[in-house]
Amino acid sequence: MITLAVRLISYATLTYLVLPLAVIVGASLTSSSFLAFPPQGLTLAWYGRMLGDPSYVAAFATSTLLAAVATALAILMAVPAALAIARHAFPGQRIISAILMSPLILPHVVLGAALLQYGAAIGLTRSFAALLVGHVVIIVPFVLRAVLPQLTDDQRSLEEASADLGAGPVATFFLVTLPQIRSGIVSGAIFAFIASWINVELSIFNTTAELQTIPVKLFNYVQYTIDPTIAAVSSITILVAAITIIAIDLIFGLDVLSERR
Repeated sequence: MITLAVRLISYATLTYLVLPLAVIVGASLTSSSFLAFPPQGLTLAWYGRMLGDPSYVAAFATSTLLAAVATALAILMAVPAALAIARHAFPGQRIISAILMSPLILPHVVLGAALLQYGAAIGLTRSFAALLVGHVVIIVPFVLRAVLPQLTDDQRSLEEASADLGAGPVATFFLVTLPQIRSGIVSGAIFAFIASWINVELSIFNTTAELQTIPVKLFNYVQYTIDPTIAAVSSITILVAAITIIAIDLIFGLDVLSERR
């Protein structure tokens, strides 16, 4: 009975989470000129309208490139920071750790305004580079929090054993440390990519009419028009997320996310 109850609750929860996605996809197929579910007729016209609009295509490309580059930079910054915090004691260690984690609790609107003012002082505003800096700042904590728990004392013993056997720091990192923290890096990268992809509050400070991410594009669009184009764009976003998960499964295997060593 307990197993059956757990299954029923799991299915109910899954349905609750998936149902809104089904509504969005259904609304994107309606032939009416307004959002409607169930769809009033079936058509792909709204997808054609979206793909025929260069601004939407450019926004998707900008969001994808921005999230991918920001995630890569966040990994390159967060992994050494996690190793330094977990493996070494130094003055101000807790303060530095708190600063690196602070974007998780600070409102992104505040960070966006601060970065805009600072960027204006050094001439770094309203550009892809300005967006990239902001996104790296807000997603580094996701990778850092995912990697830190992987750096256990047991793993440190393995690193010391590797050094005793004659391996240098670089060889030890790639042959011992990296395989142990791989699950943290992958899970942190997923959260970081998603956080960058969906961000509006910080991105809106450094976008222009020609340089917009897809969330900012939708935010501006819904202020003046509500039609199924919004649902079509959202459906494409869902498809991108599904493709990303499938790609991760093919490259790494989703079981890597549950590894704890």
